[in-house]
Amino acid sequence: MELPRPRRVTDVEALKALAHPLRVSLLNHLVSLGPRTASECAEAVGSTASNCSWHLRQLAKFGFVERADATGGRDRPWRATSVGYEVGGFDEDPAVRAQQDALLVLQLNEENRLAQRFLERQHELPGEWLEASSLHGYSVNVTAEELGGLLGAIDDLLRPYLVPVREDVPEGALPVHVGLRAFPR
Repeated sequence: MELPRPRRVTDVEALKALAHPLRVSLLNHLVSLGPRTASECAEAVGSTASNCSWHLRQLAKFGFVERADATGGRDRPWRATSVGYEVGGFDEDPAVRAQQDALLVLQLNEENRLAQRFLERQHELPGEWLEASSLHGYSVNVTAEELGGLLGAIDDLLRPYLVPVREDVPEGALPVHVGLRAFPR
């Protein structure tokens, strides 16, 4: 069975809509945790509910998020429309490339924010989660073709565990951020 792939974003207007720090945080939050209200998102990303609601509507205009079915109450949750997004290869069109670069910088900032948050709150985690968590890197000698294959194998390994994909979530499971960067030194 083929598992869903991230949405490939190459349209310059959609890239512009996404290339905003709060929107990157909001979309990553919804992809990682599933449907959430603007108020729940605000608490997680450090903003206000009204500001998050406005930015979620902007993301919805470009099909990144949509309203989910209400689970009670008056506040309807939002959900991501795909299991993630990727900006594709580095485009030759300077306008697209500028937006890709801006979005990649925001994504790196988001990864750093998540790592910092982990470090600040690690004392709140049970020992088994601290033991299982890791922040380290590797240096490998590979060709461009080998790197593509390695990244594909890692993606294939992780894809069944993606929050929007996995249906057999065992008790005690938590959403975990796994970040991967691969580039020539």
